[in-house]
Amino acid sequence: MKFLYNIGILTYWFLVRVASLKNPKAKRFIKGRKHLLRNLKQEFKDVNNVVWVHCASLGEFEQGRPLIDNIKESFPDKKILLTFYSPSGYEVRKDYPKADYVYYLPIDTPRNARRFIKYVKPETAFFIKYEYWINLLRNLKKNNIPVYFVSSIFRRKQLFFKKHGKWYRKALKLATHFFVQNSISGKLLKSIGINNYTITGDTRFDRVAKIAQNASPLPVVENFCNNHQVIVAGSSWKAEEALILQYLRTNKKVKVILAPHEVKEENINRIMQQFGDIAILHSQARNKDISNKQVLVIDGYGLLTSLYQYGTLAVIGGGFGVGIHNTLEAATYGMPIIFGNNYRKFKEAIDLVRINCAFPVNNIEEFNTTLNHLLNKPDLTKNISEKSANYVVENIGATQKIINHVYQQPTVH
Repeated sequence: MKFLYNIGILTYWFLVRVASLKNPKAKRFIKGRKHLLRNLKQEFKDVNNVVWVHCASLGEFEQGRPLIDNIKESFPDKKILLTFYSPSGYEVRKDYPKADYVYYLPIDTPRNARRFIKYVKPETAFFIKYEYWINLLRNLKKNNIPVYFVSSIFRRKQLFFKKHGKWYRKALKLATHFFVQNSISGKLLKSIGINNYTITGDTRFDRVAKIAQNASPLPVVENFCNNHQVIVAGSSWKAEEALILQYLRTNKKVKVILAPHEVKEENINRIMQQFGDIAILHSQARNKDISNKQVLVIDGYGLLTSLYQYGTLAVIGGGFGVGIHNTLEAATYGMPIIFGNNYRKFKEAIDLVRINCAFPVNNIEEFNTTLNHLLNKPDLTKNISEKSANYVVENIGATQKIINHVYQQPTVH
């Protein structure tokens, strides 16, 4: 099985190289790893006290960010190495100031794994949520480097818990400790003989609570909202945008802040053409009278977490396709949330549905009915908003639990 795993890694690398001839994301994936290990060898030659934090992409970074910030503030002598697997994470956060070094993760071949650990010499490794790279984990274990999985969540359908998943279970057993989001994950680990776990919850609660506390006013957005009911469409895809467009045709008093998942010029142009004269770009709205505009299209990164403060309710993208995006960023400001039906892989979304703060919809009829129900009943919306915000407050604290365990208690190897 080890042989097949390594052949699979090499085959994947070859296929990405082929795809990179035409696909921009694949090209960045390859280009970002060019001379990677040579650069690491040179840069880490005289560096000690390295804490390695690995995130698959941008979403996992948001989970790992509270941990990075806490470590850097509590132990300023430690050097943070932040790695990403995906270009979408690396490109956005390659200049993150709390990380001393930001790199792509090398492809998990045996040789790459040996060289990476040899050059970087991490004293501790944190993997955020998932990504079980077996060669890297084996080398960490071989070098007695503790490795922790943070905000992990497991489901019974995963390969680890199937009869034919014995070899993959070995990867989990290489970890020093798991900090899991819920008791179900803990029970699943226990069912395969893994008892080195602690139920700490999700570090993203700490992150979004801090965002809400430090939210900055956005004058252009305030001018646009102008005391109207506002729908904030966060990380929207075509499906959500189509639903919102048809809703606005018969609901002229509602305003929409549209923050698309993809802000490349091609996609922004498509959205502006779709919504027509009722929309204006955020980048073009400064010092203009935008009172007659119904849709404000956000054509840049970094604003979404602050935009939710202006919402009456939120529509979260991805639920009609790849899976919903971050719901906690909206919940922390206190508001009802609507999304498509692909949400069951996310504990916080399930929780919000259970306490009637989030509402999954399957089609245009359910979308319209749910929106009207919420927008036409201010007292109901207020009650939901309070429950939503309280849900976040009740779940903060995971980061400090992890820090206490790793740095103040004996580590089990």
